[in-house]
Amino acid sequence: MDNIIDVKHLVKKFGDFTAVNDISFDVKKGEIFAFLGPNGAGKSTTIKMLTTILTPTSGAITLNGHSTATDSDAVRHSFGIVFQDPSLDDDLTAIENMDLHGILYGVPGKIRKERTKQLLNFVELWDRKDEQVKNFSGGMKRRLEIARGLLHHPTVLFLDEPTLGLDPQTRNHMWSYLQNLNKTEGITVFFTTHYMEEAERIAQRIAIIDHGKIIAAGTPDELRKKTETDSLEDAFLKLTGTMIRDEDASTTDKMRSRSKMMQGGGNRR
Repeated sequence: MDNIIDVKHLVKKFGDFTAVNDISFDVKKGEIFAFLGPNGAGKSTTIKMLTTILTPTSGAITLNGHSTATDSDAVRHSFGIVFQDPSLDDDLTAIENMDLHGILYGVPGKIRKERTKQLLNFVELWDRKDEQVKNFSGGMKRRLEIARGLLHHPTVLFLDEPTLGLDPQTRNHMWSYLQNLNKTEGITVFFTTHYMEEAERIAQRIAIIDHGKIIAAGTPDELRKKTETDSLEDAFLKLTGTMIRDEDASTTDKMRSRSKMMQGGGNRR
């Protein structure tokens, strides 16, 4: 299976703080791949570099055969993205949000119309197409963001903590859409999460990232065998020395200050 993403010695620094520290990994075409780690591990920063929002301090990224450093336009047309924070225009309707995205990506009108109907039906929002997004629930907004991210036929769909704040039923519903999409269209799915069960149940391969470094990568079975443990949770503990839930509680305040620094320290391409 060919690699759709190749990352070599990737580094991102914000002043004297190293958010991503010399990581290398690959994602295979048609794979569901997860970055698993606590808040502050470097997951979101990595996705921002993969999607050209941030410029790496050093290292190389190739996505769908294109370098993010020299061919960023081709890279951007190769992926769709669902951000951790909502990015829809609440004052527009669902169909208007889709239409705006299609125009920005240069999708021809006829194809845009057909694709919009297909995707809104796929995420079960066609009957709400003319309703303003501000009236949607959190789960509905997530589904609309997924549909929007798929409008221009990307080869990779990035999702940064896509189920954060969603109830378990909505999370399961969302993942059923994405697994079906991966199976029927062969789209590569790259997602970040700090939910252990979500990574183990959904991802075909997992990279465990902590303090900006990839500690281990492989299938859930490979990670358990490597650590001689019975669960991914125990494997994570053995590899990192901490549990995600413990790390999350202790890093909230640190992440708020780091987030402000990162927002002012990155270059948008």
